[in-house]
Amino acid sequence: MPGMPAAPAAPADPHAGHVMGTAAGGRTGADLPIGNAPAPAVIGDNLADQVFGTASMSRARSTLRDEHGAVRISKLMFNLAEYQSKPPGGGYRWDVEGWYGGDINRFVFKSEGEGSGLDGVELAEVQGLYSRAVARYTDFQVGVRHDFAPKRARTYATVGLESQLPYWFDLEAAAFMSDRGELIARVEGTYDLRLTQRLVLQPQAELRFSAQNIPDLNTGSGITHAELGLRLRYEIRREFAPYIGVSYERGLGGTATLLRASGEDVESATFLVGLRTWF
Repeated sequence: MPGMPAAPAAPADPHAGHVMGTAAGGRTGADLPIGNAPAPAVIGDNLADQVFGTASMSRARSTLRDEHGAVRISKLMFNLAEYQSKPPGGGYRWDVEGWYGGDINRFVFKSEGEGSGLDGVELAEVQGLYSRAVARYTDFQVGVRHDFAPKRARTYATVGLESQLPYWFDLEAAAFMSDRGELIARVEGTYDLRLTQRLVLQPQAELRFSAQNIPDLNTGSGITHAELGLRLRYEIRREFAPYIGVSYERGLGGTATLLRASGEDVESATFLVGLRTWF
């Protein structure tokens, strides 16, 4: 109508004329219609290479990957380092695990053993393993174990799993084939029950198995040993926690028969005091 001012122009779209895309002009995932079409190709043009050089940017991208999940780290943990009230003279036991690597691939070192004040080291084993994460909270491990026990020295091929089950139960299982063709296995489970922020009660159970009789190890076929433990630790710091506890172990089946025949105890119960620490 005459005399009426013209309608104001629509505001310019700040994104008008801009097309989302890759450096090469391709579409991104945001541009694709909803559906199950394959994802667009990964951008391969690294424009910074043209400014700083491919070699320098390759090193920078490698550092970025390391600092966002591919970093190499290590840990050494003494799960058990304890004195036990075994008669006569008392005894001691250790269980150590260390590893170096990333989130997926690691080298793992394990050692455990026991001895007494009178007879010295009675059993000592060392394992060197390649560990790979195969699922969330689960690692598959393969490697070698060697036992240094007097008159019982053996080398084993090792296959095992370490996993954290729902509700934070820790499970470790392994099978061992010796250089003499003997097949044995063991399964161990633990759980940390936090009574307070620093006081932790840890139940522990272990079963050992053998596929055949091994007379020189006083081991029968089937389930050979069962062990139950209960340890109460106080975490002065997370990585430094003294503890006290009790442990019960019993030989089963044919193993119990062989132990009796050799004059050894079939079962034992001990009080213990120790230190759990890691670096």
